[in-house]
Amino acid sequence: MIKRYFVLAAVAAALAGCGSSVKLDPPIQDSASSTTGGAGMGAGAGTGTQGQGAGQSSVAPVQVDASRSDVAGPTGVDRVIYFDYDSFVVQPAFQSVVDQHARFLQANRGRSVVLEGNTDERGSREYNLALGQKRSEAVRRALTLVGASDSQIEAVSFGEEKPAVSGSGEEAFAKNRRVELRYR
Repeated sequence: MIKRYFVLAAVAAALAGCGSSVKLDPPIQDSASSTTGGAGMGAGAGTGTQGQGAGQSSVAPVQVDASRSDVAGPTGVDRVIYFDYDSFVVQPAFQSVVDQHARFLQANRGRSVVLEGNTDERGSREYNLALGQKRSEAVRRALTLVGASDSQIEAVSFGEEKPAVSGSGEEAFAKNRRVELRYR
């Protein structure tokens, strides 16, 4: 009996949540299709900010400036860290790469980086995903030890799914055991 009341109350709550009294804005007309020649444009009319009339979004479009030298992170610094077979230890040979990226992140607190862990094709899919994650987490730890903020770093794993080089030899395997740093 009590179960029925709970079921009825749940159904009533679900139905009540389906309705909405919020009025939606009328459809937006762009200035090219408007027959009023720009009537209804807001304060931005005539200032080069088309599309900011009444009822339209005032969000400015993102401008990508390709001339900025820091768009892709520090210039002249490798963005790939390689690993030994079945290992997630950052080799001392890559410590200077880690240091330079950490200093860049420390100086640019608004920037962030994604660490993409990868493996070669040997091992099961599950094992390789876990190993790729351990590799990206190892680079994350190394970056934070030097001074980068943990909130600037995202560590992900692609396992064997995104090989840098195709092939089944040791040379190809060595190029695929890596972490790539991708700035946002």
